Amino acid sequence: MTQDKREKIGIKTNCNQAKTKTCDQRTKKKLSATLLSLLDTEDEFSNIRWDSVPMDVKEWLTVTFAKKNEAYRLQPDEITSLRNISYALENSVVVERDFRKATTSMGMPYNLEVIEAMKTIDKWDFNVFTLDEAAEGHCLKYMMCEMFTKYDLLKRFQIPVTILLSFAKSLEAGYSKFKNPYHNSLHAADVTQTVHTIMIHTGMMQWFTDLEILAIFFSSIIHDYEHTGTTNHFHIETRSKAALLYNDRSVLENHHLSAAFRLLQDKDTNILGNLAIDEWRELRRMVINIVLSTDMSHHFQQFKIMKHILQCLQLTDRTHKDKIMSFLVHIADISHPAKPWELHHRWSEALLEEFFEQGDKEAEMGIPISLLCDRKTTNTAESQIGFIDVIVKPAFVLLFETVEKSIIPEAADSRCEKDSTYSSQFPQIKCNSLKNCPHVCSHIYTVMFRLSRGDWIM
Repeated sequence: MTQDKREKIGIKTNCNQAKTKTCDQRTKKKLSATLLSLLDTEDEFSNIRWDSVPMDVKEWLTVTFAKKNEAYRLQPDEITSLRNISYALENSVVVERDFRKATTSMGMPYNLEVIEAMKTIDKWDFNVFTLDEAAEGHCLKYMMCEMFTKYDLLKRFQIPVTILLSFAKSLEAGYSKFKNPYHNSLHAADVTQTVHTIMIHTGMMQWFTDLEILAIFFSSIIHDYEHTGTTNHFHIETRSKAALLYNDRSVLENHHLSAAFRLLQDKDTNILGNLAIDEWRELRRMVINIVLSTDMSHHFQQFKIMKHILQCLQLTDRTHKDKIMSFLVHIADISHPAKPWELHHRWSEALLEEFFEQGDKEAEMGIPISLLCDRKTTNTAESQIGFIDVIVKPAFVLLFETVEKSIIPEAADSRCEKDSTYSSQFPQIKCNSLKNCPHVCSHIYTVMFRLSRGDWIM
C-alpha cells in the first residue's frame, strides 16, 4: 500500500470518527432537550448538570418516565366542576385522628418478633425487611392489619378481620406468582408504610376523609398485584396478552386494578362488601386514578399538573385532592433512594436484578435488550444518580412545597437542615422540605454521595 493510500485511509478514518462523535453529541443534546421540554426550565431541573448524565441513562429516563408527543394541558376531568366543588365542600372538614397505642390488631395476635419490628412503623427509616423476617414472609398481611386498625378503617367500614386476612392471603399469593426480586408483597408493604409515614409527618392524615384514606391504602396495597417482573415496554414489544387486552396503555397498571377488583367478587375476600353503593363507586374511581398514576410514563405529566395546581392555588378549594392522592402514592412507589443507605442499596439490588432478568429473557428471545437491562453493560451507580437527580429529589421537593403552601400553611417557613458534606458534593440540590420531614433530604444526599464515591458493590 502506497503512502498516499495510507494517508487517504487515515483521513477517512478520522472523518468517520469525527462524524460518530458529532452524532453522539447531537443525540445527547437531543435527549437533553427532550427531557427539558418535559420540565419547567425555571425550576430546579435547570440546575441539573445534563452533560454529566450518561446517554443510556438519559434514554432510559426519557423512555420510562415520559409519554411521547403528549403536550401538557389540563384534561377535562382535571378542570374544576360543580361535582368536584360539591364533593370538596362536603369533605373539607379536617379530620382529627388519634392513633391507638397497642401494637396488635383486633383478632390478629402478633408474635414478639413482629411486635418488636412494628415499633418503628411511624418512622421514615422503618425496615420492612426486618418485619418480613419476623412475619415469616407475610409482611403485607401484618402491614394491612396495622394500617387498617391504626386508621380505624375496620370499624368505620365494617370490615371483618377474617375477610381482611383472606384478602391479604390472596394478595400475597398474587404478588408471589412470578417470584419477582423487586415487585412483590415486600414492595407493596414498603409503599404502604411509606405512604403512612409521609401522611403523619406532613399532617396529610388530618386532611383526607376516611374514604380517601381507605382509597389510598387500598391502592398502595394492590398497586403492583400480579406484577410480571417485566416492564410495560416489554409487554408492548412482545405483544403479550395483557398488552393486546389493554391496547398498549398502562398495561401492567390496568392488570393490577382488574385482577385486584376481581378478588372482591368473592364474598370471602371482599373487604369492601359493607360500603354503601355511593361510597363503593367513589372509592373505585379514586383507586383507579391512583393506581393508573403509578405508571412511570406519567411522571413528568403528573409533575407539571401538580406545579400548575400549586401555582393557581387551586388546592384552597380542595378540588384536586385526587391529584394529591395519586402523587402521594407515586412518590412512595419511587421513594427508596430517599431512605437510609442500607435500605436503598438492598432495594436497588433487587430492582436491578429484576431488570437484568428481563434483559436475559430479551436476549433469549432475540429482541433488543431494553435500556439498563443488560447485566454486562449497565453502570449501577450512574443509573441511580440519574434517577435520583432527575426523578426522586424534585418530586419530594414538590410534595413538601405542596404541603407547606396549601395543606399546612403554618409550616411554610419551616425548613429541614441539610448536611454540609452532601450539599457541597451536590450543590445543585436545594432543600425545601418541612421541618418535621423524616430526614428525607439527608438520606438523598447520603445515597448520592456514596454512589459518587463508588460504594456500590454488586
